[in-house]
Amino acid sequence: MRGWRPFVWIAGQARNDNFHGTRILMWFAILLTLLVAAVLGAFLAIRAALAPLPGEWSVPVAAGPVRMTVGVPSAIRLATSWWGGPLLAGHSLPTRHGRLAFAWRDGVLHVRCRPCVLQPPGLGTEALQLDEVAFTVRRDMDRLAGEIHAGRVQGQWRGSLQADRMQVRLDVPWTSLADGYALVAAQVPEVRRAHIEGRFSLTAEFSLPAGTLAISPRIEGFQVAGLGTESWANAVNACGRRDSRLTADHWIARAVIAAEDQRFWEHPGYDLREMAAALVRNEEAQRVERGASTLSQQVAKLLVAGGERSPVRKLRELLYAVEMERTLGKARILRLYLDTAPWGEGLCGADAAAMHYLGVRARDLKPGQASWLAAMLHNPQQEARRWAETGQINLARTQWVALALKGMSRERKLVLAQAIAGVDWAPRWAEPKAEVK
Repeated sequence: MRGWRPFVWIAGQARNDNFHGTRILMWFAILLTLLVAAVLGAFLAIRAALAPLPGEWSVPVAAGPVRMTVGVPSAIRLATSWWGGPLLAGHSLPTRHGRLAFAWRDGVLHVRCRPCVLQPPGLGTEALQLDEVAFTVRRDMDRLAGEIHAGRVQGQWRGSLQADRMQVRLDVPWTSLADGYALVAAQVPEVRRAHIEGRFSLTAEFSLPAGTLAISPRIEGFQVAGLGTESWANAVNACGRRDSRLTADHWIARAVIAAEDQRFWEHPGYDLREMAAALVRNEEAQRVERGASTLSQQVAKLLVAGGERSPVRKLRELLYAVEMERTLGKARILRLYLDTAPWGEGLCGADAAAMHYLGVRARDLKPGQASWLAAMLHNPQQEARRWAETGQINLARTQWVALALKGMSRERKLVLAQAIAGVDWAPRWAEPKAEVK
């Protein structure tokens, strides 16, 4: 029997080892179960915290295989809470504007977007790309506030959370225009060689998710030098140079101002009031319906910036327009526009358009004829095609231009608008039209 003892001892040890191994596996399984339960519980708790309340503004969110609907006000409250903010710290979130990186310091949520893509509503499809935009978020109940900065441009914002929306107001104090343009130097090459003076400030109010936006910009002392617009005095248009020697006294010049830039003689190359109004109109329509380019900006577009609707093009136009006002003056800018504007049918300039469509020189156009040619400018190719196909002009727009003509009494403008409706506008290219007094 003594010979069996070693085997008995070995068997006992094996049973003990199996027992301990089983206990280890059991405890591991318990811990794993508890961990899974904790993670699942945390997920369910966060999901419950983010679930939209009845009538709450919500958005669908997908993170890998997980898809859920998130109440936006609930998510903001969670992200700015004493326990939710620290959970975000050190993490980032990809968005259509760029990757957002989060930090939590002293009860304040810090958000950094780098690079950051901005798509101002109503300004076309091309986006602005900034190197970095950073902002902070502080919450007191349903009141929000914080700071925002990009480069050397800084501002303060405040907002309020409601179940179905969020109202936000942004205030940017007086800031150097050069610092503002420095933010887009990568997309606006003129910034590197232009000397920009002046300052700007703005107030913006918007509502989400509706997307309604109202901007009140202010500009003081805007001056630009170094772009060489003085050489444009002898510019050649795309169809070859045609200097018609038109002046502000000719009816076509008055009609163009009435149709395209009624405050031409008053503004410094840009019209903030028109810009703000166009932004609101286009944002409401969710497409570009109304332009706000002055004649000076349109000359810049024709000679340099190109025809694409975008915030980048607008910023470039502004620089050239402001410099042109100083180097060329209003009279020469007006003549440049009249000599270079596209008028459909591959035509450039008022003189070519007047000869092609009406068979007269631009300087000899009557008020009604000038009103119609100017009315074409908002979409010359489309208007020319519709005129040729239907034999009818855009009567409502032509009458609107006629009623806005300067240098004519109100009574005479009313008579003119009525007379325009009675003229035979059938397209007879290169043939004179019936006269409109």
